[in-house]
Parts: sequence; structure tokens; C-alpha cells
Amino acid sequence: MFLIDLRSKGLTGRAATDILGEVGITVNKNMIPFDPEKPMVTSGIRLGTPALTTRGTKEPEMESVADLVDRALANAGKDSVLKGVRGRVKDLAVSFPLYPELEKGYFSRK
Repeated sequence: MFLIDLRSKGLTGRAATDILGEVGITVNKNMIPFDPEKPMVTSGIRLGTPALTTRGTKEPEMESVADLVDRALANAGKDSVLKGVRGRVKDLAVSFPLYPELEKGYFSRK
């Protein structure tokens, strides 16, 4: 799990959660130590890896996710950039399906 202080980017946790949600990345806003923001706003976000590792991702994919998070947050409001990030997020998700058994037809309906 990672706790990221967003103050250097000029963003709040609430804003980052909204931006990342637009591109398909789910995070939680989270207070940081000695947070100057209110609990419903926060200065940070929390990222967890279990949702990704359960799908079979490894270190290279984590680097891609970090790049996508940074790119989305650095380009808030730039729809063309966010659209590209959203596409890359979708490609990554498709490459690592949540239920690979379904993709292989193990649970076909009769």
C-alpha cells in the first residue's frame, strides 16, 4: 500500500480521486501525517496493490500504473490526454482479466 502526498502537485485527495476515476483508476482519498486539509478533502491518496496482483500483474505493470497515475494527475482537465490514459488503463485491464477462467470458457453456461 502507498500513501501519496499530493501537495507538491497542487491537488487534494478529493480532486485526485475524481481525476483518476475518470480514467478508470480507483484510489481512496486519504489524510497524510499532519494534513492541513479537512478529512473530507485530504492532501493524499492511498493506492493498494492487491486488486492488481490478484489479476496477475507484476513489477512492469506496476511501473505502468504509476506512470498512468502521474500522467492523469499532471494533465487534469486535458481531455485528449485523459482519453489516452483511459485507453491505456483499459488495455491493461483487458490484458489481465479479473476472471481469466471466464475468458478461457471454463465456466460456460449450459
